[in-house]
Amino acid sequence: MDRVDVACGRSPIALNEPDRLALPIVLASPHSGRDYSQDFLARVEVSEGELRRAEDAFVDRLLSAAPGLGVPLLAAEFPRSMVDVNREALELDPEMFEGSLPAEANTRSPRVAAGLGSIPKLSAGGRPLYGRPLPVADALAAIERFWRPYHQALARLVRTAQASFGVALLLDCHSMPSAGGVGDGAGGETLADIVLGDVWGQSCDPLLVERAEAYLTRRGYAVVRNAPYAGGYTTRHYGRPGDGVHALQIEINRALYLDEARIEPTAAFPEVSRDLLGLVEALGRTTLELRPQR
Repeated sequence: MDRVDVACGRSPIALNEPDRLALPIVLASPHSGRDYSQDFLARVEVSEGELRRAEDAFVDRLLSAAPGLGVPLLAAEFPRSMVDVNREALELDPEMFEGSLPAEANTRSPRVAAGLGSIPKLSAGGRPLYGRPLPVADALAAIERFWRPYHQALARLVRTAQASFGVALLLDCHSMPSAGGVGDGAGGETLADIVLGDVWGQSCDPLLVERAEAYLTRRGYAVVRNAPYAGGYTTRHYGRPGDGVHALQIEINRALYLDEARIEPTAAFPEVSRDLLGLVEALGRTTLELRPQR
């Protein structure tokens, strides 16, 4: 049986840290990676164009100036079609693999049932990615190669921000198709401009969501909360408001900044980028208000 080469030619993550932290914010872009290895492309059953539909295309570039504000930016370089870091490490579908998964694997989550585990089963168009079972060893190697370095870096950034300011906010940044498709709860409906996900009030202080919504609304965006995206693994895992660590997921409608058919930025890209950076500054100031009282 052919083995699936999970290696990419570049580092699995891109981390841009400021010389000095100025705000208690960590920015993460888990799904903007676009480093497709030729070996991976040769083994999947769908075209590269269909694979790219799953990308949160150019979200990392929308936020690329954030380190100039004193905020770190972490982005996955690998595509989510290979490994999805907004899932548990072992959120896996046993039907995809040849061999037995580890006993601790989560095989019954809604994401696995939808074909969207940490090693995805389906494309953004809902078609099977692979025409044959994959060796379990390759899945575990992919998780070690891609998932773990990403979350090791993210956990360090969050710890550093909290140690520096007494409080931290992780903004997990995504984009969504202008009409719902395969994803965490997306149906076929037309989506708002921005969806703010705080796991229905569990992952961050309500003040952060209120200030984010108010800022974006003033900038002319239609904002909704938690539907259809309430927050994935990252928001749920890192958000611990009682411990001073807040997490908020932001979903940006791709039609605001992207030609979705051609997967190219539009003329509106710079304005959307400026608005998002303004949101980062506003939320940074709000997060400082949430520091524990001494």
